[in-house]
Amino acid sequence: MAYKITEECISCGACEAECPAGAIAEGDGKYEINADACLDCGACAGVCPVGAPTEA
Repeated sequence: MAYKITEECISCGACEAECPAGAIAEGDGKYEINADACLDCGACAGVCPVGAPTEA
């Protein structure tokens, strides 16, 4: 199951830089994860300072 980014996102970009699949991109007001490309590895959740990425 892919990860998703919640409204807690502060748009710092830490998750995008850490994603090995390139599945994260800046969206409108927060970062977003392409569920089709997400590897469900949790790398994004491990680096987020506010815990915004969660398992969907």
